[in-house]
Amino acid sequence: MRRIYLDHAASTPIHPEVAEIMLSVMQGHFGNASSVHSFGRDAKRLVNGARDDIATALDCRAEELVFTSGGTESDNLALFGTAAARADRGRHIITTAIEHHAVLHSCHRLEKQGYEVTYLPVDRYGMVHPEQVQDAIRQDTILVSVMYGNNEVGTIQPIEEIGSITRERDIIFHVDSVQALGAVPISCRDLPVDLMSFSGHKINGPQGIGALYIRKDLNIEPTQYGGLQERKRRAGTENMAGIAGFAKAVELAVSQLPERKQHDEHLRSSLLNFLEKSVGSGCFHINGGSSKQLTHIVNISFPECDTETMLMNLDMEGIAVASGSACTSGSLEPSYVLEAMNLPQNILRSAVRFSFGLGNTIEEIEYTAQKVGTILDRIRKNR
Repeated sequence: MRRIYLDHAASTPIHPEVAEIMLSVMQGHFGNASSVHSFGRDAKRLVNGARDDIATALDCRAEELVFTSGGTESDNLALFGTAAARADRGRHIITTAIEHHAVLHSCHRLEKQGYEVTYLPVDRYGMVHPEQVQDAIRQDTILVSVMYGNNEVGTIQPIEEIGSITRERDIIFHVDSVQALGAVPISCRDLPVDLMSFSGHKINGPQGIGALYIRKDLNIEPTQYGGLQERKRRAGTENMAGIAGFAKAVELAVSQLPERKQHDEHLRSSLLNFLEKSVGSGCFHINGGSSKQLTHIVNISFPECDTETMLMNLDMEGIAVASGSACTSGSLEPSYVLEAMNLPQNILRSAVRFSFGLGNTIEEIEYTAQKVGTILDRIRKNR
């Protein structure tokens, strides 16, 4: 059976060059980067070299990068680490209602520890506006956390404007850039951002590796203990193969960004054109769809068919799509992101996320649109 993967926002296939580097590391390096003998020094050089390469690609200092196990840990370290380091200055945090659960659940935990959290609403495109952040700031606000590009609808937030507001008031600004890396240009030096989260498996790198950018001279409390690694900010033996693979994935994602963006835009527009032919423009609704949009994500509702039915039918045809975040797609509840956008119930309960990337072709997109049309035709006949 033909198999088509259109869930790149959840995880991406490893790039062949990334896999090649990881295999060479696993076969040729096994020392501990904290050991003082030659095997340890070799491992340390490999880790530091990868860190230098990533820093160059992200336009930051090597010492500003902390390797983590992925986006979730990076988000957790940013929030819990900042909250603990700045608790004497205040206990108020600002975020949005559509953040990834790595941020939202961390905020819920912080609330149980006595912090107050303001969850900003978004408009019907999934956008939060800078003046909302401005109005929510209090004397005791210590942290603002806003994702760069939403993982469900692809909306890009006004990070520079929000960062300018927080920087004027000496408030720490954290940005979850997991979906944005490789999709939009990122310069940690130029952006008014203090903390930024990244993950390897969203950019054709390995799962289980990521990084947190921590602006120079910013102190945060570690969240795990047991070693002096990562300048005492994240204890634990370094994942050498993962780090090497992550560095190569970042290099490829940044250097090939224009080509990837053009490729994804072509796939996205083609999907919409093919759907117009197969189901009719009045039979589907694009969720989000603002002018500021990650090109590899398109969220579409088919009001005649609920989400679960569409997902199962496409899966039986060998087509992998999603209902939203991979961390919540096992749930049958409507997307909390779409709920925050105040969309009608028939739109909420029929939303499907298509996300593109390495290996996808126009032929796959056309085939997918045809299968969606077949599924809807079958539903209409069975009414």
